[in-house]
Amino acid sequence: MSTKKPTKVRFFILFMVFVSVVINYMDRSNLSIAGPHIATDFGLSTIEMGYIYSAFGWSYALLQIPGGFMVDKIVPRLLYTVMLIGWSAMTMLMGVAQGFMTLFGLRLAIGVFEVPAFPTNNKVVTAWFPEHEKGKAIACYTSGQFVGVAFLTPVLVALQSWIGWQGMFILMGLTGVVWGIIWYALYRQPDEHRRVNQAEIEYIREGGGIISATVGDKGEAKQKMDWSQVKMAFSRRKLWGVYIGQFASTSMLWFFLTWFPTYLVQYRHLDFIKVGFLTSIPFLAAFVGVLLGGIFSDWLIKRGYSITFARKLPIILGLLLSTSIIGANFTDDTTLIVCFMTLAFFGNGFSSITWTLISAIAPVRAIGVTGGTFNFIGNLSSIIIPIVIGYLVSNGNFAPALIFVAAVALVGALSYIFIVGKVERISF
Repeated sequence: MSTKKPTKVRFFILFMVFVSVVINYMDRSNLSIAGPHIATDFGLSTIEMGYIYSAFGWSYALLQIPGGFMVDKIVPRLLYTVMLIGWSAMTMLMGVAQGFMTLFGLRLAIGVFEVPAFPTNNKVVTAWFPEHEKGKAIACYTSGQFVGVAFLTPVLVALQSWIGWQGMFILMGLTGVVWGIIWYALYRQPDEHRRVNQAEIEYIREGGGIISATVGDKGEAKQKMDWSQVKMAFSRRKLWGVYIGQFASTSMLWFFLTWFPTYLVQYRHLDFIKVGFLTSIPFLAAFVGVLLGGIFSDWLIKRGYSITFARKLPIILGLLLSTSIIGANFTDDTTLIVCFMTLAFFGNGFSSITWTLISAIAPVRAIGVTGGTFNFIGNLSSIIIPIVIGYLVSNGNFAPALIFVAAVALVGALSYIFIVGKVERISF
């Protein structure tokens, strides 16, 4: 290895991915902030709102496997730029939506453009970080899905009260377009970045980072689709255990991204401005949880524990803790309700290092397809959870909905305990 001190460009790259995830999740969750107003303005029922909340998931989940092929064949610099500008433009158009069908169609379009986002995030981190830093790196960018909502929800609520929900969508979309241009200007692959020295590349490679995951993009783009990769992604028991666990983890997330503000406003009868701040608390807890989950997992590896134990334990503990959401059914005290929600979402954040498993077990030449399949099955929750909750609460009672999401979290924990098995790279 070179005696020259490695540069730290990988951390700047990680910051860029983090910002992209913040924007990504703000554009997923801003509908939940506007939802009560949209329902009132257009006279939409809880069932109709459930379908609108789920619209993003129909395209996002169902296109994950083609998106995985795309990630394996298009360099992140170009792909992320197109994604960011595309979904941000659709977000801007949400500001001029005129009813159920327009809203549903635009949310479908946002889902299409966001399809390759997290497989691309995983590909970037797999290329830029050694294995012993990967848990913290994935936890860092994953935390963006919580920190943006946590800190910016009160801001968006205030913006909505000032310029309306239409203006909020337009401003959010414009922000994403600008960031897309910045991404294209600043992102480079490891071997193309002018500020990276050879020592950092050697450090990443010798630590288990797969430099070729990005370095070989130009060559990979000439390859034909290999459908045996898809067959592999659907046929391995180990992967199915991870997929089921991911569905459970994202189910809790999608409850908070869609129905949580409505739950506080319409079923707990809280003031909307107050809801903006109360909504932030569970997201802050999830942010802390995801950082602690990554740090704890990497600490276990440094202490000599197996990668199987170190990666699975935080996920299992977090999913079990998420079942505490059911406690909100047994109190009318606002403080206790928020406490139960906060504890549950902290657990969800603590379990959110699941991409480390895909990095560790996916075949090297099928990381994108495996990640796409993982994201496809996990994000079926973005379709199922909003719709099921819409039907469960249509009689005015939210308790069955909380029981439902708690039960799904429990199933996810059991999947990691009994199905996943040893964490090791699959031969293919």
